[in-house]
Amino acid sequence: MNLKRLSSLFSNVIPVAAAFAWIAISLPSQAQTGRIYTSDDYSRAADLLNAGTISLVDHAVRRATFLGGNRFWYLDTENGLPTMMVGDAASRTKAAAYDPMRMAEALHAAGLEEKDAKRIYPDEFEPLDSDRSVRITIDGRRYRCALGTAYRCSLELKGPDGTPQPSLRDASLADFSPDGRRAVFLRDWNLWVRDIATGTEKQLTTDGVKDYGYATDNAGWIHSGHAIVVWSPDSKRIATFQQDQRKTGEMYTVTTRIGHPHLETWKYPLVGDKDVTMIERVILDVDTAKVTRLKIPPDQHRSSLCDNLVCHAGWEDVQWADDGKTLAFVSTSRDHKVETVRIADVGTGTVRDVFTESVPTFFESGYAHVNWRYLSKRNEILWFSQRQNWGNLYLYDAGTGKLKHAVTQGDWNVDEVLYVDQETGEMILTGTGREPSEDPYYRRLYSANLDGKHLKLLTAEDADHTAAVSKDGKYIVDIYSTPQKPQVMVLRDGSGQPIEEWAHGVITRLQAAGWIAPETFHVKGHDGKTDVYGLLFRPANLDPSRKYPIINFIYPGPQGGSFTTHGFIASRGDCNALAQLGFAVVQIEGMGNPKRSKAFHDEYLNDIGINAIPDQISGMQELAQRYAWIDLDRVGMWGHSGGGNATVATMLRYPDFVKVGIAESGNHENRNYEDDWDEKWVGLLQTKADGTTNYDSQANASFAGNLKGKLMLAHGMLDDNVPLSTTLLLIDALVKANKDFDLVVFPQAHHGYGPVAGAYMMRRRWDYFVSELMKATPPHEFPMPALLPPAR
Repeated sequence: MNLKRLSSLFSNVIPVAAAFAWIAISLPSQAQTGRIYTSDDYSRAADLLNAGTISLVDHAVRRATFLGGNRFWYLDTENGLPTMMVGDAASRTKAAAYDPMRMAEALHAAGLEEKDAKRIYPDEFEPLDSDRSVRITIDGRRYRCALGTAYRCSLELKGPDGTPQPSLRDASLADFSPDGRRAVFLRDWNLWVRDIATGTEKQLTTDGVKDYGYATDNAGWIHSGHAIVVWSPDSKRIATFQQDQRKTGEMYTVTTRIGHPHLETWKYPLVGDKDVTMIERVILDVDTAKVTRLKIPPDQHRSSLCDNLVCHAGWEDVQWADDGKTLAFVSTSRDHKVETVRIADVGTGTVRDVFTESVPTFFESGYAHVNWRYLSKRNEILWFSQRQNWGNLYLYDAGTGKLKHAVTQGDWNVDEVLYVDQETGEMILTGTGREPSEDPYYRRLYSANLDGKHLKLLTAEDADHTAAVSKDGKYIVDIYSTPQKPQVMVLRDGSGQPIEEWAHGVITRLQAAGWIAPETFHVKGHDGKTDVYGLLFRPANLDPSRKYPIINFIYPGPQGGSFTTHGFIASRGDCNALAQLGFAVVQIEGMGNPKRSKAFHDEYLNDIGINAIPDQISGMQELAQRYAWIDLDRVGMWGHSGGGNATVATMLRYPDFVKVGIAESGNHENRNYEDDWDEKWVGLLQTKADGTTNYDSQANASFAGNLKGKLMLAHGMLDDNVPLSTTLLLIDALVKANKDFDLVVFPQAHHGYGPVAGAYMMRRRWDYFVSELMKATPPHEFPMPALLPPAR
């Protein structure tokens, strides 16, 4: 349900059910009922998924990363082959860092499972030894590779004799120091550190025990072996916590296998639990192994943004001073309504409160990223707040806690703070909704100053912009695109002036294959006055004289909506594939989701059982008035996770509207979901005098008797995110109400179904819509190819 979770869904579950595209194929109009679909029809539609489109787009660079100084790296893809490029902003030069084919062979020899160079996308990259060798991070594992006549790679976390260290178990779970010399990791509930050069290990904590361990990554829905830490800038100290789960309730999954099943058990707090996970903050001196406990009571396991301590870019709610002597952090209340900014003396553990912000609904410190900053050199806190209905920045005195002034103002949102110069106060950031635009979700680049003056638009293009900024702020790598036009990468100076176009996406071969861009549209929300935005995928070879069923792909949020991005992706899951089978397909960003006003986000507050749903209905109704070929008598809907919940909720609350629904792994009963996510959006569990609760209206089982349409439910039996019980409780209610439904269960699948089961589910989805909406015959047991995750 959070964005990170949806992202992992898109790379694993609906894998390419998570990347949506549109490629026209030469099929006759299929709005007629009674048609018999062939394997060729399905094959052509399957070609429109990510695996079929990935090699048809060239030079559409997705992101760039500065290495320090003027150099930056990016992946430039041609004919499906990603090449690591290193650019120099000052000299305006660029060159391939290595041969991708030879590097793939060397990485595979060093233990990387993937050996196809077209599927290797490094997460991090660093040239070493005057570019004679490189460090590459892939899926969390760091490899050091020597270049030259013979490429040789080795996993960086190996012992002095060159053999893997079995005690570490998984190198992807290590967290490296800023200077690259050491890495910390978890072993037996304690933190250890390893010297990279020698392989020497040292234990940093000794009193960690099961369910009361250090730096453990467990938010209920996620329970990994990765250590949650924040290194000091000088690589000498670590900020972390001892996590107390001794009284936290448990969750279970049971494997399906021959013989006795295996029971997996982990800590998973639920809504309303008296005892939930708490953290006790500590500072570790890596050289001496001294543990300094911060002198405050245990904190809630909460983030100022998401429903885990780590959101998208590490533990952002903990930030070191530049000199490493103090530590700023934010404490969030259980209901996410109170945020307290605190500063700790790392030598003594003394903590002082700087200021507190309390809100009537829920607080968020940004959108995809936490936007507050500890400006220690200035003794200030840059703070993000929606106190005036929009996401703006405010400057506080870190000593007195007094508000100095607003840094940004107006009816628009600061999306991400990219750069702050503490000496001059100059800033570079992205923002949304300030400029007239085809899509208010498009991010633009701005410069600003901490003095609250001099805000300036840096990018004129009406498109979605992402950017990387050099450490000194002199250069910006700006990458912009729309759903219809691929990425353009432009090098700009710090004032936003374009210097040179660095890369330009080419979709000639994609268009030659028949790709048709989705249409960006806006319609009125359920209130009849608020604009909501979406994408429309038109049926292939549209005949306006015919009627076409419409399918709504929904993810209701409220932490994020149906779009993975408002920029360009060649393939958007199977939206385009379904369009090629003769359906109109829509994605609508309904009210109740972020990146508009706070009032927009609060629209369905405390009633997320219908979050964004009325806007899907009003939106499709307006589209049908606009386009007579849309058939509102044949409406389908599907979604995964929160989208599964929303699909069923729509069918039960508006039973005459959606005729066919497919709900995958839905959180149909939020009292059986993890505490943090629900208690933020619905509030703390309250039991009324009559025994009912504020969560009753969120439960799909409460409305089971209303079902009229055709419904297919699906769930993985090993789902450790949304428990299987949430679907089983719905099934129990449907049975008691004597309602028919269809069911697909995956015995070995988690929340993401994986490439094989995911492909099977996609095929069943196509069959269901073809059979029940088209009243047509799908090909029998079409062998859908295993789905690949989208390129990063």
